Amino acid sequence: QVQLVESGGGLVQAGGSLRLSCAASGRPVSTYDMGWFRQAPGKEREFVAVVRWSGGTTVYADSVKGRFTMSRDIIKNTVSLQMNSLRPEDTAVYYCAAAPPPARLRYNPAQYDYWGQGTQLTVSS
Repeated sequence: QVQLVESGGGLVQAGGSLRLSCAASGRPVSTYDMGWFRQAPGKEREFVAVVRWSGGTTVYADSVKGRFTMSRDIIKNTVSLQMNSLRPEDTAVYYCAAAPPPARLRYNPAQYDYWGQGTQLTVSS
């Protein structure tokens, strides 16, 4: 099993940037598809980005494409989400999640087995 802990959330003005991190322990991040999801108040949890276990493929939700960049550090066993040009609608609790391969890339949060506790991002207008 893998344990995930997110950090880096906070309050930022619209147009600003922030970087979220997810520290993994127990298993290497390279053995899972690693995803970022977010959940705004009153809304369902939604897909943000995922990196394939092999590192060869990264996919983004249309709403964040071109603004967010997901990366992973095999040595530190972490994944990160660099968020630029932030908008008020990006306000949400952001979660890191892991799904075992070898299934195809998954975008449904129900298909992820392991979750962090979440970190709050608030973007003010």
